[in-house]
Amino acid sequence: MALDDAMRARLLGHLRAHPRKTITNTQLKSAAVALTLLPDLRGEACFLLTRRVGSLNHHGGQFALPGGRLDAGEGPLEAARRELEEELGVAREAQHVLGMLDDFTTRSGFVITPVVLWAADVHLLKPAPCEVAIVYRVPVRNLYRPGAPVLEPSPDGEGPLLSFPLVGTHIHSPTAAILYQMREVAFEGRATRVDHYAQPRFAWK
Repeated sequence: MALDDAMRARLLGHLRAHPRKTITNTQLKSAAVALTLLPDLRGEACFLLTRRVGSLNHHGGQFALPGGRLDAGEGPLEAARRELEEELGVAREAQHVLGMLDDFTTRSGFVITPVVLWAADVHLLKPAPCEVAIVYRVPVRNLYRPGAPVLEPSPDGEGPLLSFPLVGTHIHSPTAAILYQMREVAFEGRATRVDHYAQPRFAWK
């Protein structure tokens, strides 16, 4: 999958046509994540995935998309771009935003807004050692592997657990649900909702 102008135009069209679901709940903490599309050495479309430093107080050692809580006065577009630069040294401007996916509520009390960013000109990453243990460029085509995503029953009796086999492990929701919606909405133009997917206990405990 080449990261080219045709892909950018297709993603823009799909994201603009998507009737985005928003969540307004003042009791939830607001956060944003960056779904950053950039090339590998062959020009293939990839997205950025990180593994958090194990010593962090919250979700240490877990796999995640770059992102975090909104600062005072920030919206999700600004927060996603700021967090991407703080975590990985990738500076993006407003014109690099392709669109947003549905808000996603986590069991840990956050509402996450996923922001899709175009970074075709980005080649150098500078992970912040205090936050990021490893950063991966994951080919988008890996989201289309046979049998992906994986669906399993939730032990808590809620919706199904969704995961993706990526980077030698299984990436679980909420990250997996957000990646699935990126595949379905941004790349395929399908109005797919993901808020019914459950989150494993380790992701929020």
